[in-house]
Amino acid sequence: MFISLFILQGSSIAQDAALNNIIINNTRDNLLLYLAVEGAFHEKMKKAIISGVPASFSFYVMLFRYRGLWVDEKITDIEVTHTMKYDNLKKEYTVSRSWESESQEVTTPSFEEAQKLMCEIKGMHVVSLSRLTKGTQYQIKAKAELSKMTLPLYLHYVLFFVSLWDFETDWYTVDFTY
Repeated sequence: MFISLFILQGSSIAQDAALNNIIINNTRDNLLLYLAVEGAFHEKMKKAIISGVPASFSFYVMLFRYRGLWVDEKITDIEVTHTMKYDNLKKEYTVSRSWESESQEVTTPSFEEAQKLMCEIKGMHVVSLSRLTKGTQYQIKAKAELSKMTLPLYLHYVLFFVSLWDFETDWYTVDFTY
């Protein structure tokens, strides 16, 4: 089984954040996705996280079967969330990823390691290969955004926090033949 890849970038709506290293792979039974977000964190966001504001990234992934002149058939539509929290007493970051089990929640004293965990998806199950037809063209679309959060009442008056929660990448498209 071989999967060929072609990456096309969507329109330029996003600010500085972008998806990169998008890879589609497969095991014997499943189609897997690997990707990373670049430019998602900046200094003001880091300060907000250290002050106790959790950050959540949502990743949206859709898989379509290409049907030429017909409307493409949507096979799956996935939304996963990565959340980072900082514990000021323990001086450590906790990162949870909704597509992994809770037991795989990672705790680290390093902001850089927590940031890397927040910004990457490695080997996420997209669909069972039994749902795909060999020799058929497919398309995966992926996008990431910083989840819009409801901040505590007193923080709504601090203007710089508002601008932290508006990052969104473009949609990225990967065409492949299974």
